[in-house]
Amino acid sequence: MAQTFHMAVYLSKEKKAEIFQEYGGSENNTGSTEGQIALYTYRIKELSAHLKEHPKDHSCRKALLTMVGRRKQMLTYLAKKDLMGYRALIEKLGIRNIRK
Repeated sequence: MAQTFHMAVYLSKEKKAEIFQEYGGSENNTGSTEGQIALYTYRIKELSAHLKEHPKDHSCRKALLTMVGRRKQMLTYLAKKDLMGYRALIEKLGIRNIRK
């Protein structure tokens, strides 16, 4: 009988704290847009690596596309709110510019 495995990106408290410390200013500042975008970016990279190994994992692919959409919405919000902060964040994260 085949064993099913569903990939979920679980982060340790230490890793989340590290991400929010670096991008959100404080590990307790989990509501900051920059910190949330950085967290989505980390999770997207992990899921992309998983999908390279398991290309037929469609539930994971759907979760990935959902995260990409949410990150894009947050990036659009940040670009409207703080353009210089947006530019600094995409440079630091190494992601493409959504604003033309």
